[in-house]
Amino acid sequence: MTTIEFSEWQKLDLRVGEIENAEEIEGADKLYKLTINLGSEKRTLVAGLKKFYSPKQLKSKRCIVFTNLAPRKMKGIESQGMILAAVSEDESQVVLISPEKDVAVGSKIR
Repeated sequence: MTTIEFSEWQKLDLRVGEIENAEEIEGADKLYKLTINLGSEKRTLVAGLKKFYSPKQLKSKRCIVFTNLAPRKMKGIESQGMILAAVSEDESQVVLISPEKDVAVGSKIR
């Protein structure tokens, strides 16, 4: 395991988001195109959740979003962040990380 200094951790901008929509991506067997509400803005993210969640299960789900990750194109779609999830060692389980209690969309994670 690699350790980092606290100052490195402080660079991360993690926020509570709410998934407004999950769409199929043509030709993608693992990916969804997600519309995420972050309170002050909405973002498009591409996430490999298809094997673990249906679009209906994702809609209105609260999640933790890494908002200041550099954008990356996947299947021609610019992903503007990353949703955090717990992943089992063999990757057979993927579970979105979400707030324990109701908290405002856009709240910072510290």
